[in-house]
Amino acid sequence: MKRIYFDHSATTPVDEEVAKLMLEYMTEKFGNPSSIHSFGREVHKAVDEARNHVAALIGANANEIFFTSGGTEADNLALKGVALANRKKGNHIITTAIEHHAILHTCEYLEKQGFSITYLPVDEHARVKIEDVRNAVTDQTILISVMFANNEVGTIQPITEISEIAKEKGIYFHTDAVQAVGNYPIDVKELNLDLLTLSGHKFHGPKGVGALYVRRGVRIESVQQGGGQERSIRPGTENVPGIIGLGKAAEIAKRDMEKKIAHITALRDKLTTGIRERISDIKLNGHPTIRMPGNVNFSFSYVEGESLLLNLDLKGIAASSGSACTSGSLDPSHVLLAMGLTHEVAHGSLRISLGRGNTAEDIDYCLTVLPEIIERLRSMSPLSSTSTMAENNPCSSCHKH
Repeated sequence: MKRIYFDHSATTPVDEEVAKLMLEYMTEKFGNPSSIHSFGREVHKAVDEARNHVAALIGANANEIFFTSGGTEADNLALKGVALANRKKGNHIITTAIEHHAILHTCEYLEKQGFSITYLPVDEHARVKIEDVRNAVTDQTILISVMFANNEVGTIQPITEISEIAKEKGIYFHTDAVQAVGNYPIDVKELNLDLLTLSGHKFHGPKGVGALYVRRGVRIESVQQGGGQERSIRPGTENVPGIIGLGKAAEIAKRDMEKKIAHITALRDKLTTGIRERISDIKLNGHPTIRMPGNVNFSFSYVEGESLLLNLDLKGIAASSGSACTSGSLDPSHVLLAMGLTHEVAHGSLRISLGRGNTAEDIDYCLTVLPEIIERLRSMSPLSSTSTMAENNPCSSCHKH
């Protein structure tokens, strides 16, 4: 059976060049970078080279990159670190209702520590309004944290405009760019960013490693204590193979960025057009044009997302849904609800996230099986007109071969 991976927003396969280099630093070059002997010095130099590659990918200076265990730790360090270091100046943080849970749960924690959090709403395309950001600022605001691109619907936020407000008001600005870095061009200097989060496994690097960009001069405290690694901002023996892999993935991403974006954008447009032509009663979620190149997110009326995913999986297609039922919750996506979708429509969502390894043939196959699956599931729904027709005429569901 044909197997197609359409879930690159969740994770990506590790690049062969990355895996090969990582193995070398697991077996042959295994020294501790803090050691002063030749084994340690050799690895320390490689870690510095990796830091340079990560910095180059986002237009930063190497000494502004701090390696972490991934996006979640980097988000925690950004929010808690800035909050702790600047609490004498103020206790107010601004974010949005559609952030990743690494941000939302960290904000909830900070609320319990006495900080005040404003969760900004978004419009029907999952975009925050600039006037809402400006109106939310108070004399106690110390940080604004707005994600670069949404992980579910792909919408890209007005980062430049938000950074201008932050700079004008003397407020630090952090963006969770986990979905964007390595998949979309970003320059932290041009965007006037103070802090940025990235994660290796979103652009063909290994899982369990990420980084936080902290602009030189930003007041931030460590949230854990230990040795002096990462200039004491993130102490602990470095995950050398992970860091080396992250650096190589960053080097490849920068090299191939333009070609990759052109490839997956063409596939995205082909898939979006095909779904619209073949399936009725649908809604494209996210901004129609200001979105990540590989993100396709539709809601299908009268269809449950989990059933859709299982049926696609039986056909060899791996995708994801906007409903969290598979994680033990019956609640639909907080992102889709914040956009104004009803529970019923949000439950019928499908996210297809494309990657560099996908082909036009993959899209053709999906456009063959997806309409058939939607029609079959709707025929079983008590709310669907297709179901009503099938009840009145038991053979009506067999009119196509």
